[in-house]
Amino acid sequence: ELEESEKFYVGQPRVLLLIYALYNTLVARSEMVCYFVIILNHMISASMITLVLPILIFLWAMLSVPRPSKRFWMTAIVYTEVAIVIKYFFQFGFFPWNKHVDYTKDKPYHPPNIIGIEKKEGYVHYDLVQLLALFFHRSILKCHGLWDEDEKGDSSSNKEDTDDELSLPGGRRDSSASLKSVNLAASVESIHVHFPEQQTAIRRKSSSSISQLSHRSSFSSHRSKRGKSIRTKDWSLCSPVKDIFKNISHTTLSLYFLLCKLCAMKSRCGPCCFRTLQVYVPIRQFFYNLIHPDYSAVTDVYVLMFLADTVDFIIIVFGFWAFGKHSAAADITSSLSEDQVPEAFLVMVLIQFGTMVVDRALYLKKTVMGKVIFQVILVFGIHFWMFFILPGVTERKFSQNTVAQLWYFVKCVYFGLSAYQIRCGYPTRVLGNFLTKSYNYVNLFLFQGFRLVPFLTELRAVMDWVWTDTTLSLSSWICVEDIYAHIFILKCWRESEKRYPQPRGQKKKKVVKYGMGGMIIVLLICIVWFPLLFMSLIKSVAGITNKPLDVSITITLGGYQPIFTMSAQQNQLKSLDPNEFNEFLRSYSGNTAALQFLEGYAREDITRADLEGNSNSLWTISPPSRQKMIQGLQDFDADFTLVISWTIQRTLEEVYPYYIKAPSDSLAKPIKQLLRGMSPDHGKQSMWENITVSLVKNTSEEWWVLNQLGKRQKTPQESLELFIFSDKVSPPSLGFLAGYGIMGLYASVVLVIGKFVREFFSGISHSIMFEELPNVDRILKLCTDIFLVRETGELELEEDLYAKLIFLYRSPETMIKWTREKT
Repeated sequence: ELEESEKFYVGQPRVLLLIYALYNTLVARSEMVCYFVIILNHMISASMITLVLPILIFLWAMLSVPRPSKRFWMTAIVYTEVAIVIKYFFQFGFFPWNKHVDYTKDKPYHPPNIIGIEKKEGYVHYDLVQLLALFFHRSILKCHGLWDEDEKGDSSSNKEDTDDELSLPGGRRDSSASLKSVNLAASVESIHVHFPEQQTAIRRKSSSSISQLSHRSSFSSHRSKRGKSIRTKDWSLCSPVKDIFKNISHTTLSLYFLLCKLCAMKSRCGPCCFRTLQVYVPIRQFFYNLIHPDYSAVTDVYVLMFLADTVDFIIIVFGFWAFGKHSAAADITSSLSEDQVPEAFLVMVLIQFGTMVVDRALYLKKTVMGKVIFQVILVFGIHFWMFFILPGVTERKFSQNTVAQLWYFVKCVYFGLSAYQIRCGYPTRVLGNFLTKSYNYVNLFLFQGFRLVPFLTELRAVMDWVWTDTTLSLSSWICVEDIYAHIFILKCWRESEKRYPQPRGQKKKKVVKYGMGGMIIVLLICIVWFPLLFMSLIKSVAGITNKPLDVSITITLGGYQPIFTMSAQQNQLKSLDPNEFNEFLRSYSGNTAALQFLEGYAREDITRADLEGNSNSLWTISPPSRQKMIQGLQDFDADFTLVISWTIQRTLEEVYPYYIKAPSDSLAKPIKQLLRGMSPDHGKQSMWENITVSLVKNTSEEWWVLNQLGKRQKTPQESLELFIFSDKVSPPSLGFLAGYGIMGLYASVVLVIGKFVREFFSGISHSIMFEELPNVDRILKLCTDIFLVRETGELELEEDLYAKLIFLYRSPETMIKWTREKT
């Protein structure tokens, strides 16, 4: 029947098999589904009601060994049911805060919104999904007989451990509050031998994770192996004294808390103190067992925690606007280009980077207690910041901040990995970089990319030296790290040569030559000509037309009060139609310089400004200055200058710049190519326009009137006409590169890259003895041995091996012997 069932299962469609596999995955990781639904519910609801369970997940459930107890799941189920009832009760309209829901629904600090009792549509949907997931997990545990193992474990341990446990007065016994003790008449040696066995039973009972058979096997194995107790006792006598005192101190603490419980029951405030101890003692025992485990399956998930922190760091950098006030339209590039560092961005980046440094220090020191304290501080601190401080800073609810929700979800992944690291314990040995575990192209390129990140290699080396016990100085430490990195790279290349051998005496294939060599040639050519191509194409291909918004003309004679001020805006700034543009080009058909200039401009880049001839301001001048100006004008040998740099005559001939170039910077200049014409008699001559200036008076006021004589648009009224050629500007996304200019790009990009390329192609002869090593296994093993003896505390041996490594690099003959191929 089993064979027929297997054949029937294999013969099913692949889609159905995929559904079966997904369901089995869901069953195998049902607790992770519950965690995900609880966190998702809190991300969407973001209230104090939903805040409790995520904190319990990271500080209780994920820290339980080997899995959460029944007490946790019952707490989660009952709490979810109570939360649903509370939310339903506060949906009635007779509550005063439910009468103005539309006004208060987006206020982050509105008390019902903070508590989670506000009236809204779908208020209980995610809570029901959460309750469904919890019931599903409970059914899975019941199917495997793991739901009621707490009571079995407690009853069996109570029956077998009656002689080793102190009961409360009157025969009353509380399994959750009882404390394990040892025989006070036992010797120090017997305490040290027998205490871990009893403590193991307590820990398993408290975590509610091992069945009744496990408890019985633990004690039966202890009774059946009395013949081996002498050897264990001898080992304990040879153990360090600090281990003995650690167990004695734990016993003393257990007795102390038991006495406190008895005294509390006899005192006046006995019930209150007793309840406090009932809560405090199990919590203290839980964390003590977590920090001082008898058995730990060590693991190393630091890399995954570092990647989660890196993702959060990237989210902060590219989505920092979500963590500030009135900054929904801001971006970090524009803020940094204006030499402004937002405070919210700076604080979050420094905090994120600081947590990464502390996490690295705890990992190197392998201190579980520090990691537990750090985990508690981070869990409470992050939740307080994200759900109580950040909404006030951004003035929007957490559920409306998508970037903050993404950041919090990744941080929850980090919390889960940290809890797993605490529960399993830190690894005993931390050897080398996690990228150097294999010798393939992927590890090679990832490791070289890791070393190219500015200051990352240096910062990691210094931190490792600070928080690792060693006898080497910082310079010697960095020397070993550099040698190890270099040997690892050579090992990867030697392994690749073994996988893809090149037959002797055969020329290189064209695929290799044109593939690698051609790619390098194209890359070098692109680097050399990148600035010219970039600056020429950035404005012509991706450039944006930058039309003027205001054109103003101001004319001042001889330093006196301006005689004319006028500006053109909106409808007075007109674009040329196609016929006008073609006629404009034909008018310069014989002028090569003008046509060359016009090649860089399209019709939409040219704007014609029509300025009124009447000045928009009255001419106010004092009588003495007016008389002095009249005398200067009557002197035909005197010249009057304008505010601009050219000199004009009294008749004001060839003074008006008809064509103005408006570049991307703020300085507008006349276009000399269009203001010079060709004449058969005089060659190049000026084509600046003539204007007439007249003073108009009425009974009490006077002003100046200007008129341009040669205008393309013939208008009867006095006016001025001006053509503006606007240069295209680079898009905002590429402005940070275009702002450097051609010379700036060459200095900052080409020369810097050229320096690194030159180092690759030159100076090879000086490093042949260290590069051309046929076999690097012995040197790699020597570096690994240095890491190993450092981790085991053999610091004298570390010095000897380091001296051996330095001697090896100082002796070329010894290096040749060490790097020969194995025969």
